[in-house]
Amino acid sequence: MVLDASGVTFADSTFLNLLLVTRHAGTLHGRVSTRLQRLGEITGVDDLLEIRGTIDDAAVS
Repeated sequence: MVLDASGVTFADSTFLNLLLVTRHAGTLHGRVSTRLQRLGEITGVDDLLEIRGTIDDAAVS
């Protein structure tokens, strides 16, 4: 699955839970905002998302 979250400026536990639930359906590839990347690092969720530089790169992988 491809996720373009590059425009996300706020994410809470609901968003993080959505990532966790969605992850069970397959690998998430995506592009995220700096804030979301930092939140992922703090909570450990960043291991679930294969971050790419562009959404096109994410779609190809």
